[in-house]
Amino acid sequence: MRIICPHCLSVNNVPLRESYKKANCGKCKNSLLDTKPIELNAKNFDEVLVNSEIPVIVDFWAPWCGPCKMMGPNFEKSAAKFPLKMLFTKVNTENEQNLGGRFGIRSIPTLMIFKNSKEVHRVSGALDEASLTKLVSQFI
Repeated sequence: MRIICPHCLSVNNVPLRESYKKANCGKCKNSLLDTKPIELNAKNFDEVLVNSEIPVIVDFWAPWCGPCKMMGPNFEKSAAKFPLKMLFTKVNTENEQNLGGRFGIRSIPTLMIFKNSKEVHRVSGALDEASLTKLVSQFI
């Protein structure tokens, strides 16, 4: 399956397994198991969606948004539970207003889940860690 490296954003082919002890990027050699959310922008957004064979969850947020700040740690904790199962990404709508407009983001935080480059689910409002984990589990 094709996996996006969270460090250099290069595309890697990884054998499909139930779990992984080790998986490193062929280009930068960093671990593909690093679950820190990837910051997306207008230049890399479509490329990441098209090249990821695992579902992609996008957190549309802004630095001035209180609920976004509350949900940020929950988003990172949930990401740690799904290495190579779901790609966790973030879009700062303050810096990427065109992406927010393109997807009709009216309130933040808004989470969108994509499979095969197509939106399959959307939810607005901050989620706690348990709710976020339950949501993600439905789409892997």
